Amino acid sequence: MNDRTIDTLRRELEEAFRARAHLYRTIYDELAADLGAERAERLLSRAIEKRGAEVAATLFKDTSRNAKAIGAKFLSVSPDGGRMYPCQVETRASGVTMRVDRCPLKDAWADAGLSGERMARLCRIAGAFDKGLFEAAGVQFGNEPWTPVRGGGCCWIHLDDRAPDAN
Repeated sequence: MNDRTIDTLRRELEEAFRARAHLYRTIYDELAADLGAERAERLLSRAIEKRGAEVAATLFKDTSRNAKAIGAKFLSVSPDGGRMYPCQVETRASGVTMRVDRCPLKDAWADAGLSGERMARLCRIAGAFDKGLFEAAGVQFGNEPWTPVRGGGCCWIHLDDRAPDAN
């Protein structure tokens, strides 16, 4: 594959993720108009979380159930070799934290001129995928979605081993 083809595929992949961002936005807007903002956020988040759990069943089926292994597997399949979601990774005895530096979804919302609060809501909704993904993988999941107050980067994902007696 030549460099021009690679560049084209990278651009198309980025645009596909940006289209996903706008799909989330438009679905949320329609639900919010009918159901109100909070109920719309809960409903869309629940659906996206379920999809994350579906993906986990395939992605992590041959991965041990410890947080570091789950984190490593997740990073190994990050689109475009991790270029699409670059992150800083910190490991600790019982887990890993991934501080995502950029996200094509958040970039799409920012480029569309959405307010910081609206982007934060959509980041929470999009983060439901990660919740479903990692909780279904059997690790303890924590997420700090982007907010205008925190600024910089995107979400911070925390994975830890579950206690032996946890389900």
